[in-house]
Amino acid sequence: MNSRINLLYIITKLELGGAQKQLLQLMDYLDKEKFRLFLFTAKDGLLMEDVVSREGLTVRRSLWLERPINPCKDILAFIEMCRFIRKNKIVFVHTHSSKAGILGRWAAKFAGAKKIFHTVHGWSFHNYQNFFLYSLFLCLEKVTAVVTDKIVVVSEQDRRKGLSCGIGDETKYTLIPYGIRHDDFVRGKRQATREELGIGNEELVVGNISCFKPQKCTSDFVRIAVLVNKIFPETKFLLVGDGRQRKRIEKLMDKFSLRKNFILTGWRRDIPDLLAAMDVFVLTSLWEGLPISVLEAMAAAKPVVVTDTGGIREVVIEAKAGFVVDCRQVQSISERVIRLLRDRALRDNLGKNGADYLAGRFNWKETAQAHNFLYNCFIHSVAVK
Repeated sequence: MNSRINLLYIITKLELGGAQKQLLQLMDYLDKEKFRLFLFTAKDGLLMEDVVSREGLTVRRSLWLERPINPCKDILAFIEMCRFIRKNKIVFVHTHSSKAGILGRWAAKFAGAKKIFHTVHGWSFHNYQNFFLYSLFLCLEKVTAVVTDKIVVVSEQDRRKGLSCGIGDETKYTLIPYGIRHDDFVRGKRQATREELGIGNEELVVGNISCFKPQKCTSDFVRIAVLVNKIFPETKFLLVGDGRQRKRIEKLMDKFSLRKNFILTGWRRDIPDLLAAMDVFVLTSLWEGLPISVLEAMAAAKPVVVTDTGGIREVVIEAKAGFVVDCRQVQSISERVIRLLRDRALRDNLGKNGADYLAGRFNWKETAQAHNFLYNCFIHSVAVK
């Protein structure tokens, strides 16, 4: 084949999330002799600097694409996508994230892209929406699946959920789990990071990494801290991330007089070092696809206490690498955290089990190779001029 395939990725916003991190890794590893890469995303994002300077990548920073639903801006973003696809003779379009997934796939269809792919990083409909929104997003996913050549899921649970809800059929789906750079998490700097954060050698640290938004339910992490603090009053609670609910989180900390126990780092890129500084990792999400932060915590040999969302049970074996608890069960989560804080041997054992389980699994190169294979399956069915 003499010509490269013009491949466009569309993602709503380049924030520090699992979907975004996976996409950047994927673009690093794709065969540049076969693909010419394009990216369409919101004009702002914490990872924007990572992409605008990349050689061989054409980036379109949209004037209109944003996460909240806004009919006027959404229509303008759709038109903007269509024009970009036509202008650059895009052949393959691969969308990520819910909103970009709906707008981007229809823009690809109307603009004449030859093949359309979408990765589900957790479905856009979930049990914490009202009936109208749930029904709306479910309907949109069903009709948009019709124009999608392949739906990539990151967990078997998402595949089952999609099929049970009538979104496409078996032939539409392919499973490509997340991949991480395992070696990065073996080399985390525990001592230096603790010194930077003002954490003593003997102090216990319970950590969470997330964007402060409703999905992550970070307020529950504060409520867990309240219960843990009653038993271990010197414990530090490390919150890595930021977001629109930050003020709410801070007010909750002040309400329970826990400000001195909390360390809020804001957005950080040195995740392996921050995980190394923790003793227990806690996830409080209400819905997920496959939370990459849990994979990273396990790779760093940390015991995890996580809510039962998405494909989490495909990764965390109960009482082997950590504990899986129903969402919003603050009491149950805190009891398991306290049990881990009391027993260093248990922490070490569960952490080692998790790292051993991940060894050879969820490797970022294998994830990229799976995407290359997926695209190669469709290359010979398109006519490239």
